[in-house]
This record gives sequence, C-alpha cells and structure tokens, in this order.
Amino acid sequence: MCALFGWLDTKRTIPHKLLLKLTQELANASEERGTDAAGISYVKNNKITIYKRPKAAHKMKFTFPEGTKAVMGHTRLTTQGNQRFNWNNHPFMGYADKSFAFAHNGVIYNDNELKKDKKPPYTHIETDSYVAVQLIEKQGKLNFDSLKSMAEDVHGNFTFTILDEDNTLYFVKGSSPLHLIYFEKLGLYIYTSTDGIMNKALKATGLWKYRYEIIPVYEEDILSIDIDGNISKSEFEAYRTSFYSGFYTPYDDFYNYHEELLLEMCGYFGVDEEGITALLEYGYTSEEIEDMLMDTDLLHQTVRDIQLICSKSAYEECCGVF
Repeated sequence: MCALFGWLDTKRTIPHKLLLKLTQELANASEERGTDAAGISYVKNNKITIYKRPKAAHKMKFTFPEGTKAVMGHTRLTTQGNQRFNWNNHPFMGYADKSFAFAHNGVIYNDNELKKDKKPPYTHIETDSYVAVQLIEKQGKLNFDSLKSMAEDVHGNFTFTILDEDNTLYFVKGSSPLHLIYFEKLGLYIYTSTDGIMNKALKATGLWKYRYEIIPVYEEDILSIDIDGNISKSEFEAYRTSFYSGFYTPYDDFYNYHEELLLEMCGYFGVDEEGITALLEYGYTSEEIEDMLMDTDLLHQTVRDIQLICSKSAYEECCGVF
C-alpha cells in the first residue's frame, strides 16, 4: 500500500511558493499510505530529475526550480525491496524513445515470471514495480501502445503514473485508487490516490476555495495530459482469471499474498492479526480492508462488531439456540 500524488500546471500563472507548498502538503497527506520512503520527479533543463529518500515525507523538504511545470510523487509502504537501498524506492527512471519517471501503487505478483519470459537486463533493483519500467523500455517507445502492452502483461493490483521529459503525465488505472481533479480557472491538474488525501492537501494550501471538477478515470483506462492540458485516452484489458473454475489460478497467489501483507502491516494501524483475520473470515475482501485502514475509527468499530457477532453466534450454538 503506497500513495501517488502530483500536479500539472498548464497556464504557468500559479506562484512558485504555492506550488512548493502544494507539493509538500500532498506528500505529507500521502503519508497515511506509506512512511518508509518518499520521492518526487520533475523536468529540469529538459531532463527528468528524481529526488527520493528512505524517509517519511514530512521529514523531507521537496523543492524544484521556478518554472517547473509538473511534479509526480510517491510515498511508500515497503512490500518488496528494502527501502534503505534508495534504488528500490519510487519514482524510478526509465528510458525508451524519451526519458521518463515511473511510480506505482499496488503489488505486481508475476514479476519473477516476467523476468524469466521477457529477459530484461539484469538490475540490482528488487522492487516488483520495476519490471513494469523494463517492459516499457523493451518496446523502445513510451506511448499508449507500449503502456497497454505493459499493463496487460503485469498481474496484480496497480495504478501507474508516468512523467516524461516533455512534461506529459500518464495514468494507467488498474484496481488501485486514483483521484484526479482540474481547476479550470487556474489551469491546474492535481491527483492523489484518494479523495481524503486530496481534501487534506487542498485545505492546507487554501485551494479548496476554488472551484474544480473531478476527472473520472476508470479501471482499465490509460490517460495522458500534455503540458497544454489536452487529455487523450486509451484502454487496456486487465488480467483476470475466474475464481469459480474449480482449479488453482494465479489469482490465488495474489490474494493470498495480499492477505499476508495485511496481516504483516496491520500493526501500523493499531489492529492485531486476530482482528484482520476476523474481517477476512466474515467475508470482507483484502481491498475493502485496505480501504478501512484509512479510517482507523471505522476499522476498529467494524472489528469490534464482528468479534461481538462471532462471540454471540458461538454462544448461541453452544447453548442450542438457533
């Protein structure tokens, strides 16, 4: 579980200080989904620049040159690839027909299989996300076709963001959340993983006072926004396998892994493994539980309610009450 955030300034009329504050507030608010590392990317002198560290966002000072047109950011909760080795953290650098920065929220569970099948160059980067960068690089171009191919090759849950050297932002929307808004008067696009993160950042910067519209981005959408604010869209077909075939499927690996991550990380949110197990056994999906982690009061109340229901049912069964 990580967070994506960023902005694109199409009219270049917003004060530099406000954009700096916006970036920091977006990063700070995104900490609710990951404090192990944080980073941003932007274009400087027509080249992609990446600044990232194995620190919580609020312990970092994000800065960029005046005149910067776009920033793409990420906060990380480590799943694969030790964050102490900074090369494992997001954003990642990539090179196709142009340079680009790449960030991912989610888990890719077939990265090892892709490395065997596609045979990308050896890398010391351990993070599962990086195989997606290599899939784009292998095609030699960054466009809708290469992003579609990459998104259909990877299996797992994801939303990807890409910033290229021309200040075009790309979004590849899988099952992981994404919230994108546009201030028409300001010519400003802002995105975050969730609307809760967005609301915190807008309130902290005062931008909530301005009118904006929500730009819908649906699962299996590929969307690009260029420096002039023009939006283009394409689609991909997400990998799916039926749960009801009666046979083992690769999805079993993913959901088992996702549940293991929840059990491993739940302590960060003040819930023990017994509580998460109770939610899973009661029928909540891993994705629903992950959403509840963002509202700890709701999570704790739901766990208490389920444990109470289960205790009552066990008592009635023991006493012969049906």
